[in-house]
Amino acid sequence: MKNNGDDDVREMLQRILLPRKGEPHDVRMLYLIEAEQNKERLTWGDRVTVTVPAGAEASFQTYFNAFPASYWRRWSQLEHVLLRMNVAGTASIEVYRSKIDGARVAVAGNLITDDVAEFTIPLSHFEDGGWVWFDVTAETDATITEAGWFADRAPGPQIMPDGTEVGPFEKRATVGIPTFNRPHDAVAALRALGEDPLVDAAIDAVVMPDQGNRHPADEPGYDEAVAHFGDRFHEFRQGNLGGSGGYSRIMYEALGDGPAGAAQSPYILYMDDDIAIEPDSVLRALQVARYAKSPMLVGGQMLNLQERSHLHSMGEVVGRRDFMWTSAPHVHYDHDFSRHPLSDRGAYGDDPDAPNSRDLHRRIDVDYNGWWMCMIPRVVAEKIGQPLPLFIKWDDAEYGLRAGVHGFPTATWPGIAIWHMAWSDKDDAIDWQAYFHLRNRLIVAALYHDGSVDGIIRSMQKATIKHLLCLEYSTVAIQNEAMKDFLAGPGQLFDILETSLPRIAAIRKNYSDAVVLPSATDLPAPSGAPGVPTRDIGGRLAKVKKAAWLLKGLKHSLGKEDPRHHETPQANLSPIEARWFSLSRLDGATVTTAGNNGVAYRRRDRELAEKLLKESRALQKEITGRFDELRGTYRAAQPELVSRESWRRIFG
Repeated sequence: MKNNGDDDVREMLQRILLPRKGEPHDVRMLYLIEAEQNKERLTWGDRVTVTVPAGAEASFQTYFNAFPASYWRRWSQLEHVLLRMNVAGTASIEVYRSKIDGARVAVAGNLITDDVAEFTIPLSHFEDGGWVWFDVTAETDATITEAGWFADRAPGPQIMPDGTEVGPFEKRATVGIPTFNRPHDAVAALRALGEDPLVDAAIDAVVMPDQGNRHPADEPGYDEAVAHFGDRFHEFRQGNLGGSGGYSRIMYEALGDGPAGAAQSPYILYMDDDIAIEPDSVLRALQVARYAKSPMLVGGQMLNLQERSHLHSMGEVVGRRDFMWTSAPHVHYDHDFSRHPLSDRGAYGDDPDAPNSRDLHRRIDVDYNGWWMCMIPRVVAEKIGQPLPLFIKWDDAEYGLRAGVHGFPTATWPGIAIWHMAWSDKDDAIDWQAYFHLRNRLIVAALYHDGSVDGIIRSMQKATIKHLLCLEYSTVAIQNEAMKDFLAGPGQLFDILETSLPRIAAIRKNYSDAVVLPSATDLPAPSGAPGVPTRDIGGRLAKVKKAAWLLKGLKHSLGKEDPRHHETPQANLSPIEARWFSLSRLDGATVTTAGNNGVAYRRRDRELAEKLLKESRALQKEITGRFDELRGTYRAAQPELVSRESWRRIFG
């Protein structure tokens, strides 16, 4: 197909990748699936060349190599996509697509001998879902090279929300990686960006705000990693301004006149420092952004760094009733591709709740994307401003919501991904981060929630009771601080950007449940728990069972605690056992941290619980009464909070 009279265009959208050498079987399943009946395994000397032995079969219906056609249909300028590869030897190449429920449909196929295989696949049948992929059956030993999904035209101009045109844009990005006391991870991230020549060529600059006291510059390998980028690398040391301060510094420099902004990159790519990245994801995100109909944020998905075949979530939204982030409809948390590849539709007669991959064929629409990996067009950043000064938590969600209000959507794109520590391995719902979770949620709700505040208040009340039943008094104490700081208004947000964390840490030191001991063996052996359940209460009668245990827990909580259990715990509980229906019947128990590196001794204190509950209720009542007023105050202050001038005063 000719492109406006020019020579034929073949722009790579997504390379077909092979696993790295030495990857275990479960991780290889993200890239290719070898038929069980194969007598010999496929081999590859690099990540883009694979040899299929004669008689062997392989499928590329995998997370990193199938083409998420429904996303390209929804968001891109393209009407069709090309599958193209070089075949040395003889092999049958069969192309398939899926329906929204994962059902397979044959699209095309050919027997190829020492030739280029090219197939044109229309995107017309992917309105709500579907992938495209290919399978290989080798008649002789066959080597496949330069395989990938291509566009046969260059990207065209994009339409801004006001109807004006911008672009088309070049395939270039400034990559920003804020770091805080993770020097080894930061150096590893730099190495990963430089290891692929095609990725390296697309990077205009790398910006690394260093906010800690353990510096990447002191880490072995740093000098070599930085030397690779030369004058494209820019480090900025600053105080601990949290994630929002780090990412705001990246945007500030990328849009500025200083050395980091000299390249005037059309895209700014945010990445966490504690990730492992599939480098091709950078190129894929760039191509999605360039071929989009309108400027949009392109988000990478999160795979589990410790169980690397697991996908955390296909996308997230903010619930409009309680204004809490949650998985988007039809998303299943922690999907294991090694057990349930894209081809797994479940067996006939299966339990409807049995795991399968049907819903992974749907297109998932989101409100925002986490900043573990998110590409923001320069034109969007120039239009809507800097991140909000929230330190951590909700800064990425707020930016996605703000972009949406201005007409710039966000898509969380399958096959664009990083590996990151699982949320389940953190205590951030109960540790110092609980302050930022609640304060920032309320701030963002004031900015974007137009409905009744009752749903938000009810969810807060429920959370308070649950924390108290779990003897998490420090969590309630700092959540009360969060409500106070929200009620204080937006004028103080920059003032407390660097001081909130030390203040919250000082408060938590007063509560035993926030003090981590090296081991439960540092305390006397447990005296024994009074027959409390430690497993989740499930089944058809779950609600009835939980109601009964709630009554038991409340009855026990209203009684005076036994001080003997403040010296000798009644139980040593793992995180999965430390539930409200177990802890609410105890006066003292150790609970292992989510990271499995120590324990906290939780001691029931009825008087303290009553005091915290009374304060919490009073603050929730004040929020209810003043929310309309605060909505107006925060919205009026937003332009100043996200301006370059305000952040310039912080960066100095």
